[in-house]
Amino acid sequence: MGTVAEDGLSAGEVARRLGVAVTTLRSWHRRYGLGPDQHEARHHRRYTGEDLSRLEVMCRLTGEGMPAAEAARAALAVHPLDVSERPAAAGIPSARAGGGNTIPVGGAGPEARGLARAAMRLDVATMSSVITRMIRERGVVHTWDHLLRPVLAGVGERHAASGALVEVEHLLSRTASDALAAVPRPAGAPAPRTLLACAEEEQHSLPVEALAAALAERGHRSLLLGARVPPRALAAVVGRLGPTVVVLWSHAPSTADPTQLNSLRGTPLVAAAGPGWPRAGLPPAIARPTSLDEALALVLRWLPSPT
Repeated sequence: MGTVAEDGLSAGEVARRLGVAVTTLRSWHRRYGLGPDQHEARHHRRYTGEDLSRLEVMCRLTGEGMPAAEAARAALAVHPLDVSERPAAAGIPSARAGGGNTIPVGGAGPEARGLARAAMRLDVATMSSVITRMIRERGVVHTWDHLLRPVLAGVGERHAASGALVEVEHLLSRTASDALAAVPRPAGAPAPRTLLACAEEEQHSLPVEALAAALAERGHRSLLLGARVPPRALAAVVGRLGPTVVVLWSHAPSTADPTQLNSLRGTPLVAAAGPGWPRAGLPPAIARPTSLDEALALVLRWLPSPT
């Protein structure tokens, strides 16, 4: 994390280094004693290198899904404070810290809970670390199904109930998008035969970004047009490139007008993906995958094996 000057770091400087909010640092100091060792009267508290080391452990463990109280105990075990230096109000509760400011993730694992906590505190560094690590270790499909989708759904549930968390959803989506875009694309692979796009006025592009990344893991390039693609523009790209596969994503019925699919006639495989499309009434030749894994398998059946 870099060196710490002799006179220490301010709370703002520590927050920027760790990618957390200053209010989070204050909360950790008040609840768990994870604050500056030294404090002079009438002076702002300054964080030392040891303070920063404890906080780095705290950020890493909470990002991995460990409850904050347990993470604080672990951080203090690695970098202990002298008992006399701990604030009197910094007793660490044995039970999980709770409250209403949480994102429900159902039965998802500890990584999803850690990502949800990082999202709530707008901690981009931890969000990025959790997402990137799971993509690297478990792959894009697993990351989507067991990490990103549960947390995004939880944010949507909270927003629907309260109208809040718009900023959380935007920042989480942006961080996830960056992590998916960072999945290496195959060098020297043939020109893309798969076209991925969102339906007209559809703004939720993360699912097709995840499909593009999952295809890249398997050695295939794709052309990703992204959100809000008008039918005329989609038809123009199809006419110029003649793709083997077109996947058109719709999240909501308001963006799933089936007439958008008319311009894709002649494409060997057209997949209407996402919950927006009607279950009945689509042309028989249109595939309707219901999950990322199903969409990936469907596309791969139509593509030649990468060399």
